[in-house]
Amino acid sequence: MLYMVTWNISEENFGPAVERWQAGDELPEGVTMVGRWHAPGAGYGWTLLEADDPIAVAKLGLHWADLVSQEVTPVMTDEQIAQALS
Repeated sequence: MLYMVTWNISEENFGPAVERWQAGDELPEGVTMVGRWHAPGAGYGWTLLEADDPIAVAKLGLHWADLVSQEVTPVMTDEQIAQALS
């Protein structure tokens, strides 16, 4: 399953969030990062994750919950939604 995470860092949490990110992203077992995109200077961005276990995705979100606001949305590819519509 794919999960699109929209994240937003408040100005007061920006420094600590950058420090944690620079220390290295450790993904929970079973979670693969497909890609991550940043809106430069805006404090927000998107991460596309792949995982079979939603609990593993929740663990990643909880790791960042003290610094970053997040919205996690399960998403489907065109091929997957085509199968659902057939």
